[in-house]
Amino acid sequence: MLSPLLLSIDQGTTSSRAAVYTLEGQRLMSRSAVLESRYPADGWVEQSAEAIWLSQLEALRLLEEALSPEQRRAVVACGIANQRETTVLWRRDSGEPLAPAIVWQDGRTAALCAEWKLAGLEPLIRARTGLLVDPYFSASKIVWLLREQPAVAAAAAAGQLCFGTVDSWLLHNLSADRRHATECSNASRTLLMDLEQLRWDPELCAALGVPPAALPDLLPSAGTFGTIAAGLPFAGVPISAMLGDQQAATLGQGCLTAGEGKCTYGSGAFLVINTGSTIHRSNGGLLSTVGWSDAAGQATYCLEGSLFNAGTAIQWLRDGLGLIERSEQVNELAARCDSSGGVMLVPAFTGWGTPHWDPEARGLLIGLTRDSGPAQIARAALEGIALAVATLVELAEEARGEPLLELAADGGAAASDLLLQAQADATGLPVLRRADLESTSRGVALLAGVQAGVLPDLACWSRRAAEPEPQRFSPANDAASRQRWRARWHSAVERSLHWHGQPASVGATEAN
Repeated sequence: MLSPLLLSIDQGTTSSRAAVYTLEGQRLMSRSAVLESRYPADGWVEQSAEAIWLSQLEALRLLEEALSPEQRRAVVACGIANQRETTVLWRRDSGEPLAPAIVWQDGRTAALCAEWKLAGLEPLIRARTGLLVDPYFSASKIVWLLREQPAVAAAAAAGQLCFGTVDSWLLHNLSADRRHATECSNASRTLLMDLEQLRWDPELCAALGVPPAALPDLLPSAGTFGTIAAGLPFAGVPISAMLGDQQAATLGQGCLTAGEGKCTYGSGAFLVINTGSTIHRSNGGLLSTVGWSDAAGQATYCLEGSLFNAGTAIQWLRDGLGLIERSEQVNELAARCDSSGGVMLVPAFTGWGTPHWDPEARGLLIGLTRDSGPAQIARAALEGIALAVATLVELAEEARGEPLLELAADGGAAASDLLLQAQADATGLPVLRRADLESTSRGVALLAGVQAGVLPDLACWSRRAAEPEPQRFSPANDAASRQRWRARWHSAVERSLHWHGQPASVGATEAN
């Protein structure tokens, strides 16, 4: 008989993945399916809720077919990780989606968020949730859909509206009892959860106009979420854990002690620092959030900095400019030059997160000369990601009053040596890259295994000696040159802010 195996679901912004892990923390096998986004207007990002589910279902089907019968029988628990803040609304009675899923990157609710700020709601929201008022979070997406989609308003009036982040939507479709539930790491990203009490906040729901009846049951991150329904891949497997993807990656990187941190380079880039049982508040634009909670409801908290566009900048080089055919070619192209030649790319394609929280920011390519070419632009894209993350690191150190000692890196874009070397140079910190970049999938499998009782504790995989040492990228510049480089970067970022919605140039207006 095989030792027990753990099933991990990792539903991301650009793909849905499924993997199985051994009890030693090794990824035995994985499969994926592509997920497309739509961009119907400037700053808008949508997905089909049905497509999210079907892509995840396809990844699960492909994985189950690839396993031997013995391996399939060995799967004892499932964990779900997901793109966070993305908002799905559906009817309780039919399970039918009522509108497109509004993706976490979407900025259409900027005017609504401005209304809330003018109404003086931001101090209350910050105190209760640890978050800022921004289109990033789910609450404004819910209210926008209630205002703009008649079917949503009608379902709410009839008591049939269900809201969920993607974990809830997957659970509803996967579970035998069509359960409507979430857990506290995802709930802490909605603007609706009391960060200290770990419960939905009725005062916030009333102030923002979110019907409480639409909210899912709020459970610990490790718990009993149901079993996968008959007729689906992996039918009968218990669902034992759910986590937002960045929190799952933090677990997967083994950041279990206060002060340990990682950065995930996916569609966006997200710095997460474990702060233990203490909620650290930031005056510099970082977010206080739940990392995970155990079956007893005891929470581990984190500080987070969010860059909305990271891997999407590389996708833009590929799809928008045609400079590369495949994303992994960015490293080769950028290596054709020794430096970016003063070119800087600010990846604010859909607004700016930490620290500016400006949905009106837009991308900026600056410093071009006649000598600038594709290689310099590619290198500037990688350096822009690293420089933006360096600001997040600096803010986290200020908020905690302690320096970071090193930074763990994961996510697809972390495969780029040039990106991680730029990250070390921009922060002055050693950057460590594991052999397996899929920390999100690994982290939620770990939590599911502990909850299922087949793993002893969250530290068990960190204690294993079989895994190779992480690759280490050390700073190659001095503090003075780093300071000059980052000063130029801050100047470029300032030019990108408050750009969307600016009037046409005066010269153009007068010429007409």
